[in-house]
This record gives sequence, C-alpha cells and structure tokens, in this order.
Amino acid sequence: MDLTLIYVIAAVTLLYGLISGRVERSFLTPPMVFVIVGFSIGSAGAGLLTLSPGDPGIHLLAEITLIIVLFSDAARIDLGVLKHQVKVPARLLGIGLPLSILAGTLVARWLFPSFTIAEAALLAAILAPTDAALGLAVVSSPIVPKAVRQSVNVESGLNDGLALPAVMFFAALACHELGTLDGWVLYLIRQIAFGALVGIGVGWLGGLLVARASRASWMTAGFVKLSGIAIALLAYGFAEHAHGNGFIAAFLAGMMLGNFHRSVCEPLEEYAELEGQLLTLVAFLLFGAVLLPDALPHMTGMTLLYAVLSLTVIRIGPAVLSLIGSPTGWGTRLFVGWFGPRGLASILFTLLILGEFHLEVRHQISSVVMATVFLSVYLHGLSARPGAGWIGRYVEGRDRAGAHEFMDYPTLPTRAGYSDHERS
Repeated sequence: MDLTLIYVIAAVTLLYGLISGRVERSFLTPPMVFVIVGFSIGSAGAGLLTLSPGDPGIHLLAEITLIIVLFSDAARIDLGVLKHQVKVPARLLGIGLPLSILAGTLVARWLFPSFTIAEAALLAAILAPTDAALGLAVVSSPIVPKAVRQSVNVESGLNDGLALPAVMFFAALACHELGTLDGWVLYLIRQIAFGALVGIGVGWLGGLLVARASRASWMTAGFVKLSGIAIALLAYGFAEHAHGNGFIAAFLAGMMLGNFHRSVCEPLEEYAELEGQLLTLVAFLLFGAVLLPDALPHMTGMTLLYAVLSLTVIRIGPAVLSLIGSPTGWGTRLFVGWFGPRGLASILFTLLILGEFHLEVRHQISSVVMATVFLSVYLHGLSARPGAGWIGRYVEGRDRAGAHEFMDYPTLPTRAGYSDHERS
C-alpha cells in the first residue's frame, strides 16, 4: 500500500478530529467534509493522492471495510428484541428493496439503451442499499420519533447484506460468466449457499466460544471486543476457501452473533462505533480523492438524471408502496422514502465489482454510482436537520391510537454509534 495514502488518511483524520465538535454542531456532516477534503487533495485538486480505483491498496482496503461493515451492521441489529416492531423495516426490506431494484433496472434500460438487462439490474442493485449515517440527525435526534429513526436504522443495517447476492449475481450474468442454466444454478449454490452455511457456522460457533470463555473469565474485555473482527475475517476466509461468497458469510456470521450471542455483541458496540466511523470516513475521503475524479470524465446528462431519479422516484416510490397498509402516516412514508441515502455500501460494491469483474460498461456504471453518492452525501446531509424538525412537527398532529410513530422501540446502535441522547 502506498505510504502517501497512509500519511494522508492519518493527517486528515487527526485534523478533522480537532474540529469535529464544531463541525457536528453546524449544518455539515463528517462525510460532507471528508468528500470535499478528498476531492481537494486528489488528482482533481492538489494531487497529493493520485491513485487509481484499481490500485491494489484501495481494493484491499475496500474488501476489508466491506467485510467489517457487513458483519457489524448485521451484528448490531437484534431482530429478537424488535418483536412486533419489525413490521415496518420488514416491509421496506422484503417489498421495498426488490421493487427498488426492479424500478432502477427499468429506468436504467430507458436512459441507457446500450445496457443489457443484467447490466441495468447490476446498477440498480448496487444503488439499492441505504446508508442512514449520511443523515445522522434522522437516526440520532430525539426530535424524530424513536420508532421512525430505528426503522430507518434497521433497514440500513440489513439491506446491504440482502442486496449483495443480487449484486454478485447480476455482475456475473453481465460478464457472461454463468453460461447455461446449469451454470446459473451452480453459481447460486456455490456463492450463496456455501457462503451462508459457512457464515452461519462460524458465527454461531465463534460466538459460543467467545461467550463461554468470557463467562469463565478466560478472556479479557479487550479481546472480547477484538473477537468480532476475527470472526468476520474467519467467516470470509473459510467461505472463499469453500468457493462460496465470503461477504455473504461475514454478513450472516454477524447476524448469528447479534441474534444468538447478544452478550458477546454488547462489548463490541463501542469498539464497532469507533471502527465504523473511521472506516466510513476513510471510504468517503477516497471517494472524493480517487473515485469521483475518475468518474467525472464519463458523466453525462443521463448520468445525472439517473442519479436524481435514484434518490427520488426509484427510492421513494417503492418505499411508500411497501408501507401502504402499515400503521404509518403518509408523511412518515415520504420521510422514510427520502431518507434512504446512498453511501458506503454503494461505494464498496462498486470497488468490489470493478476489481473482480470485467464489465464493458464499467465506466458508465461507476460514473452513475459516484454521481448518486455525491448528490446523496450533500442533499441528505443538508436536509437531515430540517427533515428531523419537520417529522417531529408532523407526528405531533397524528392520532396516537395504533400509530407506528408512537410505538415503544428498543434502542439499537447505528453505524455511527449511539447519539448522546440514546446513551442516556
């Protein structure tokens, strides 16, 4: 890995840390700052970082980040404590996510006629996951009803892992790597089934061993916190060795840990908060310094139009449709639909696909994803505080009887950790 990259990441992180309190009290968000700083020091600016998206160091960093993010996202969502409150996020994931991929595919075929159906579906799947951390006020502000912010949080925590099989499948299909129908079936079995089996096994057994060692006082608190990363990497490694998908394995290992060994997850949360913040900010720094400048020459009017539609019609329409019949008001449905930012998962999925598959439309897909993420960082970042205030006022006028907004929800950590309000 280029030493310049390490120096720049360390320096920018330290300098931002010195003013982080002031920044977070302003209208800015950390991703907004890191993207613009990255752009100013990258090839489009001062030229301190002149790497390419295909650089081995960036690809390795993206793989490690994706493994840990998928694992920690799944581990922090305890579906057992949600009980009856899982209905709204379940609708967003079970109905809204597939509809979003379908809508994104149709729009991509319309705007980019040269795309095959598989290429259009790949673009839609890459942009399907949401990143609630881009609108941090929405998932941390006490003004937003707890049921609403935790629904957004749960959706964001699980949809990256659920979208991943679709991303890998459509990427292979777009590259004609699956061949015949038998090839499709074998690919699905090998990638999804083997990855899932390894992830479930490693997550359950690893969590059991850590839980028992911790109860017997054989394990220090520090190593309990570190065990999560070890389990995630083991799941990834074993799955890849078995010719399964290591990222799916890491996601399911986290889900097993979060739902069957919750006592192990609790010590991990503070560590995962810091680790998650650092990895996220590094990803946005590299996005601004390397990925965005690389994509700019390939952007067209259709690129920007798709980016706008991805954040509005393609996201909001399926989200609202999925919530029809649920105990949510129309204002809440539109609010949840808008606050489905595209961020970390879309960046990492793109780097993963560019590194592992040889796509004819790689530049077009990358440019659309980067344009969408860039718009999302700033549009959702700037609208988070006003949006939080608006939903608070809207809910005040709602009838409390049976309304989802007034349900008692458990507090689950976000990718950016707990807010001070939630800690207290």
